[in-house]
Amino acid sequence: MGLVHSSSWMYLVEPSTEDKSILWRVKRVLMSEKTKFQRIDLVETELGKHLFIDGKTQSTMYDERVYHEILVHPAMLTHPRPREVLILGGGEGATLREVLRHRTVEHVVMVDIDREMIDIAKKYLYEWHRGSFDDERVELVIEDGRKFLETEDRIFDVIVLDLTDPLPSSPSALLYTREFYELVKRRLSDDGIMVTQATCAFYTVMDAFLIIANTIKKVFPIARPYHMIVPSFLSSWGFVIGSKVYDPLDLETHELRERIEKRIEGNLEIYHEKLHKTIFVFPKFIEKMLERETRISTDKNPAFIPA
Repeated sequence: MGLVHSSSWMYLVEPSTEDKSILWRVKRVLMSEKTKFQRIDLVETELGKHLFIDGKTQSTMYDERVYHEILVHPAMLTHPRPREVLILGGGEGATLREVLRHRTVEHVVMVDIDREMIDIAKKYLYEWHRGSFDDERVELVIEDGRKFLETEDRIFDVIVLDLTDPLPSSPSALLYTREFYELVKRRLSDDGIMVTQATCAFYTVMDAFLIIANTIKKVFPIARPYHMIVPSFLSSWGFVIGSKVYDPLDLETHELRERIEKRIEGNLEIYHEKLHKTIFVFPKFIEKMLERETRISTDKNPAFIPA
């Protein structure tokens, strides 16, 4: 990622693949900092506040609810009564915000490796977290997510993995492997469910998504990949649910509507009962690719996205 000046305008170049980059016009730079673990840049573009981590768009004020509602609610609502929830990552606080909207939730542990990211979010990203860090149900742990799973013995009903993309230099590099998902599974209750963001689900750059989906399929009895267009990502974005018991495709529309009405505080802006089953539907050629995929991500051979 780099800033380019042209006449009176400033542009930010975001590499997408080896052959393609995205050019964002920057209205102003709000902050730019290299922490111990990652580079964080917060600028203002046509999408409002625009957060980059390690040169990749993380979220924007314009459409962060698309990503965060679609990451959190399909899994949370598939579980009949999630009380104990674990979030790994999610430094902006928006995933935490959405989890806390569920009236059943009694306790949330949020684990993030980068305290500086949390401090930046508290200072600059109120629109994302809406004060969620101060909720009395929240336990914030500054720790490597994998180490937390290896050393903790607590059990959770739902685990939400809101991780940065798997880049070789990222703290999340080994948080998409079979060994990692086996750790996640051990920390879930007997009827527990997990969900992860799973990178780009779009044409030639979707190898990581296919591998992540197949890896979770090898670990969990029920694995359901799904996707949603996130405008600021300029792509359909992939997610995968791994479940021990409950299948999100078994939820009937009327039952889901009742759960939303009884459980969710406030109004959802993106996700709703009629949308639910459609996000699990892929174009035919992608369905075939998912069916044929044999590769898995391992600690020795992890899946990465193009840097």
